[in-house]
Amino acid sequence: MPKQILMDHDGAIDDLLSQLLVLTMSDAELIGVTVTPADCYIEPALESAYKLLQLMGNESVPLGRGDYYGINAFPSEWRARPEIINALPMLINLPKSPDPYGYLSAPDLIIDRLSSAPGKVTVLMTGPCSNLVLAMEKAPELTAKIEEVVWMAGAFRVSGNVQTFQHDGSAEWNVFWDPISSQKLMEYELPLTLIPLDVTNHVPVTKPFLSALASQIDYPLSNLTGQFWALTLDTIPGYYYTYFMWDILATSYLAIPDQFKTEMVKARVSTRPPNAGQTYLDDTGYTLKMATDVNVAVFYDYILTQFRQ
Repeated sequence: MPKQILMDHDGAIDDLLSQLLVLTMSDAELIGVTVTPADCYIEPALESAYKLLQLMGNESVPLGRGDYYGINAFPSEWRARPEIINALPMLINLPKSPDPYGYLSAPDLIIDRLSSAPGKVTVLMTGPCSNLVLAMEKAPELTAKIEEVVWMAGAFRVSGNVQTFQHDGSAEWNVFWDPISSQKLMEYELPLTLIPLDVTNHVPVTKPFLSALASQIDYPLSNLTGQFWALTLDTIPGYYYTYFMWDILATSYLAIPDQFKTEMVKARVSTRPPNAGQTYLDDTGYTLKMATDVNVAVFYDYILTQFRQ
């Protein structure tokens, strides 16, 4: 039986690429997608998510709408990217997407998908964790239906990627958006695997990678994903950040976990300035698995292979 995957993302370019990657996995079944209005505006992000399901012939996968807004908003210029995605040549003329206000709420869809699944479910999160926490608060008994939570989140032994007022730069954005829910998630002590900046910093989006992807342009998915990644070159100003394969790396963990080095740690989340959202190691904290390294060559090759389908 394929691994049952419930995905929650926040609509950015790397989140949408991650959704597409899951849909290429022959040993995984995507049973639902919920979207958090964090690194996106929710309406165009839902349209993007639906268009990718259409493209892959998976329109029957239900979508859930996140209506909870976190404590620390992403910059608005980052959040507008799905508008561009929806205008790409392979997506713009697809049949009209459903009414973005007609979807089930994200926490309710999570509850529905977990409760109706025949076995345990792997939850993949490439945005903030708020929707999952809201669902668990509403139906705590469903924690028993979770096989593993794989979350692109955190920064432990490296600097964070939050650069904003009243912050010391120690946090990663998915945690910073809603530090309180992030701490609550740790307190559940679910089987939680974090893919933090400690390991995603090893996999930047490079010109050689984009060139290799472009050499596969006759494959529709390579063509489309090449256009997605090309848009990242000015998503974040080069003098400020490098664009890394944050979410794609976390998603690849579902398929190639043996290519990652991990360790069991105890950790906590700070919920107050100046380090709100910082994930830090603490012997009195909560148990989780943390990825620390990855076989970079195997990872890049895996991505290129999947998008040759």
